[in-house]
Amino acid sequence: MLRLYIDNNQDKINVDKDLEKLVDTVIKKALEYEGVNEKCEVNLMFVDNDEIKEINSEQRNIDNVTDVLSFPMLDAKNGEIKVSESDFFEGYLVLGDIVISLERAKEQAEEFGHSFFREVGFLTCHSILHLLGYDHMEDDDRMIMRKKEEDVLSLLELTRE
Repeated sequence: MLRLYIDNNQDKINVDKDLEKLVDTVIKKALEYEGVNEKCEVNLMFVDNDEIKEINSEQRNIDNVTDVLSFPMLDAKNGEIKVSESDFFEGYLVLGDIVISLERAKEQAEEFGHSFFREVGFLTCHSILHLLGYDHMEDDDRMIMRKKEEDVLSLLELTRE
């Protein structure tokens, strides 16, 4: 079971029920794929390029626009989560926060020649994997993460078009 809080903090891209359902579905499928059986909570915020640049600068000292930011709440490495009672709120395992620039997602969808939904789905899956302790700093880790992303998106038929 997933408790997903979505905060739309931008007005450049319309956020409708279909987009909300997409991110909910991608998160659930990624958690299922990773074998996470706990009830989970995720906070997701949609922003524009200016706001994600500001957050990136404040949180990571990188003064650039990025597509997605992940703020994990758990002690996790490569999907291995060390859970304690303090990781739960109202019976839900709090995974962390996701920030997606819908403006950047739209730009990247056009650059890569696939749908906006595919791009938002990819960014959502990518971020959930970060919340579960995966990263892509080393080539081996990047390959593992990319395979997982593609597997999850394929299961949802969100393939590159």
